Parts: sequence; structure tokens; C-alpha cells
Amino acid sequence: MNERSERGVISGLAGRLGRATAFSLLAGTVGGAAVLAGEAFVARHRRYAQPELGLALRATIGRAGAPPLRLVLLGDSSALGVGVDRLEDTIGGQLANLLAEGPTGRRVHLSSVGVSGSRSTDLATQVARALLGERPDVALILIGANDATGLRRPVDAAAYLAAAVHRLREARVEVVVGTCPDLGAVRAIAPPLRQVVGWSGRRMARAQTTAVLDAGGSVVDLGTETGPVFRADAGTLCHDGFHPSADGYRVWAHALLPAVAAAATVATRR
Repeated sequence: MNERSERGVISGLAGRLGRATAFSLLAGTVGGAAVLAGEAFVARHRRYAQPELGLALRATIGRAGAPPLRLVLLGDSSALGVGVDRLEDTIGGQLANLLAEGPTGRRVHLSSVGVSGSRSTDLATQVARALLGERPDVALILIGANDATGLRRPVDAAAYLAAAVHRLREARVEVVVGTCPDLGAVRAIAPPLRQVVGWSGRRMARAQTTAVLDAGGSVVDLGTETGPVFRADAGTLCHDGFHPSADGYRVWAHALLPAVAAAATVATRR
């Protein structure tokens, strides 16, 4: 075979390989998109835990005569404790008990204006409800998971969150935000969609952190601080594999406690 023939064979082989590679990549992309679409359909139509209608959203926890603290929760289903059926197992109930039993011993007046399924765009209405009547001392906002699973632009969602924080701060309320949790830990969503949602959650949390700090609030990165525990222990999720269980809310409560306690101290000094 002469040199010209060799070049022709090599050129033809390279062309066939290139076309085969392109076809494989296209098929892989289409196949991957189909898998993700199928998993998204299954995830959307799963039966998830619902808010317990009989669960009290207002409670007073702590000994009589202890320094009072008005704590209000805003946000999505986690602000209501979806996934558990007892007040003491919710994130609010566990935080209130920790604050009541801590060294400073607070009498916590707990309430929640959170709404299951909420996104950051819904916070304006919740802030208005939180500021009705006697002003809270500390507001804890738990939001971002529904923004992330809906693949909302992090910068847009963070802007609504920042507006809510700014409005509460103007009303002289201390604000703590628990950022979007580690969605890569949920069992209700199968891989590889779980990895996509986890990536979206991390982007959301980073945008939230910047926006909240700029607006004058405090931030707890729930994904970084508690994600490894949720990934390692399936018991931190309730029966639906998405919402936290009592153990999961306990993990969150301990992660949030230092920031909430610090905010309570600042509120008391005013």
C-alpha cells in the first residue's frame, strides 16, 4: 500500500470513528435526558408527607419567669415540621426546647407562618404575617429546596430571600437563614437526577449565603454542616425519603442552635 492509499484509509477510518463517536454522544445525551425525564416524572408523582393539620403551630416552651423569646419560623414544609406528627419533633419544637434548656434558659413563644411547597417568591406574604401583632425577636427562615428542585435561577431566588431578610431587619427582628439543605442526600429521587438536584441545591445555597449576609442576616449552611449525616443515615429522613424525620430535624436544630442563640442574645440587649 502506497503512502497516498494509507492516508486515504486513515482518513476514512478517522471519519468513521468521528461519526460513530458523535452518534454515541448524541445517543448518550438523548438517552440521559430520557432517564432524567423519567426520574423527574416518578419523583413528581410520589406520595410525600403532608402537613399534620392537628399539629399546633404556636406553643410556649420553657419555665415561667425565664427571659421571654419570640421565635417565628418562615419558609417551606421544613418550617412546619412536615414529616413528623409531634410538636416536640419539629425543627421549631426542638430548637425551642434547646433554647429553654440551655444555659440562659429561655421561655420561648414559638410560632410558624411557613407554608408547605413555598419558594422564595412566597416569603413576602409570610413576612407580612410574621409582623402582624407583637413583633418577634428572632425569625428563622428555611427556604430554597423547592427553588432548587424547580431549577430556579439561584440569583433570582436569592433576591427574594434578601428582600425578606431586609424587611425583617428593618422591623428590628434578628434573622437567621438555614440555606438549602443537601438535596443530594434525599432518597426519594434516584440517581442521576439526585446528583443534578444536589448540584442545583449547592448553587442555591451559595447564592443565598451572599444575599443574606448583604441584607444583614445570619446564615447557617445546612448542606455543608448536616449533609454528610443525612447521606450516611437514612433514618434522618421520614418515610417519604425527602422530608426530615425527627432525627433529621434534631440534626438541623443542633446546627442552627448557635446562630439562633446568638441572635436571641442580640435581641435581648436591644
